[in-house]
Amino acid sequence: MNRAYIVSAPSNSFAMLEQAVRIEGFGSVAVISGCSEARRLIKGGASPDIIIINTPLSDEFGQELAETAAEETSAGIILICSGDIADELADRLSDYGVTVLARPVSRETLSRHIRLITANRSRMSGLKKETPEIMNRIEEMRVINRAKTVLMKYLKFTEPQAHRYIEKQAMNNRQTRREVAERVIEQYEK
Repeated sequence: MNRAYIVSAPSNSFAMLEQAVRIEGFGSVAVISGCSEARRLIKGGASPDIIIINTPLSDEFGQELAETAAEETSAGIILICSGDIADELADRLSDYGVTVLARPVSRETLSRHIRLITANRSRMSGLKKETPEIMNRIEEMRVINRAKTVLMKYLKFTEPQAHRYIEKQAMNNRQTRREVAERVIEQYEK
């Protein structure tokens, strides 16, 4: 279930924000009235998928909250502010990946940005899942190459001979190439 935080002082736009988020499929919506409470929830661990900050807030403006949220969560962040400072805030917050919208914001504009952020988060989530697998494969290749170097050094194998030796030992002993490589390194590099 998608989780959203709406950080806003009570206002007329408050209901519109919540409605737009729910229409876009967010079932869990936490409505927060101040930065201190939002920070507490963010540091609490349950990271939302999207955070909408409707400035100004009762205890601070909201820019610092957007920066903190960007640093501590993987949530998509939308900051809504008055039109006269929107460009300046967009420049300041662009490095954090925060989307800045100038008030007044139509429901259609907000929904479009929510969909865009949700789509980008889905892509990033897929990339994050691939990263550990890729890192494991790189580490495996590093260990195998190290074992080949050891075989070439101590047994005077050529690189193809060392490669073939590791492959053959893995098949014969029903082990992975990495296990064979680790055993070779352990045996010769004491």
